[in-house]
Parts: sequence; C-alpha cells; structure tokens
Amino acid sequence: MTESFEKAAEEVKVLKHKPDHREITTLYGLYKQATVGEINIERPGMFDLTGRGKWDAWNARKGLSKEEAMDAYVDFVEKLKAKYGI
Repeated sequence: MTESFEKAAEEVKVLKHKPDHREITTLYGLYKQATVGEINIERPGMFDLTGRGKWDAWNARKGLSKEEAMDAYVDFVEKLKAKYGI
C-alpha cells in the first residue's frame, strides 16, 4: 500500500486545477494521519487560523490506523484526479 500512497502524494501535486479549501484540508488530515499517526501536538492559538485549520483536519482523522488513512488518501486523490485531471 505504501507505493500507491506515495504515488498518490506525487500525483496530487500535478492536478490541472487546485483543489478547493475543503479538499485541501481533507488531504492534509489524511496525509498526517497516514504518515505520523494520532495527532501529537496541542491545538494552535486562536490567532493562528491556518494552524488551527490544519490541526482540526488532522484531529478529525483520530482513530484511523495509518493503513486506513493511506487507503482513504489514495481513494480521495483518485476522486480529485477524476474531477480535476492531471
């Protein structure tokens, strides 16, 4: 599964159109869960809106194993490739 995950992580960088904000945060959360595992940092302060958004996206994936997160990431990238093309 690692090969298809790495391939998806590269393919998402060359989509013809940039995914929307919701899609980007979904990708971020799944990627962090797949590569790091359970969230291991404190939620950023209220003035760090970008950091809080990333933290929330990662925290939303809590409970997924690394393998499940990789599978979900690959599936999501496939949907984005169908939507935006590469």
